[in-house]
Amino acid sequence: MTIYFALLRGINVSGHNMIKMPELKRMVEEMGYKRVQTYINSGNVMFEADVSADTLEEKLEKEISRVFGFNIAVFVRSAAELASIIGQSPFKSVVLEDKQSIHLTLLKEAPTQEQLDKLPEVEQGEDEYLIRGKEIYFLYRQSVLDSKLTKKFQKLLPATDRNWKTILKLDAMART
Repeated sequence: MTIYFALLRGINVSGHNMIKMPELKRMVEEMGYKRVQTYINSGNVMFEADVSADTLEEKLEKEISRVFGFNIAVFVRSAAELASIIGQSPFKSVVLEDKQSIHLTLLKEAPTQEQLDKLPEVEQGEDEYLIRGKEIYFLYRQSVLDSKLTKKFQKLLPATDRNWKTILKLDAMART
């Protein structure tokens, strides 16, 4: 069995697409997956399964639609993939100061050069990013809410974003 993480996009935001974590956990358990745990209210689920990540994304999206009545994107990564993503972070040695943060955006597939060429130019300021496969690493040197950099990537959808603390916590969950 492989440990996976499903990260749901756009739930429990401003009263829209509401899913209570105990209900999400129950749904995943009823799908037959083992060792199901959720983490915080933004839709992070760890579980064990012996099917591919692509199959899991599709199954989870369909079941969420059936059970909760709305369509959202689900991004699945194995625990091994998540550990590799963490290990490849270009910002892992950065010591964060006040208002600074590291974020990870997960995509369904790696962007093509054509897609990247169509992205708008924005004033980057001191913020930094690196695209590696299906992930985009961000280092915000100011508040993420004040950064223009996130707007640059809004057209690379579907995508979901997590702060680095959440990513590290998910990795720790897989190890316990």
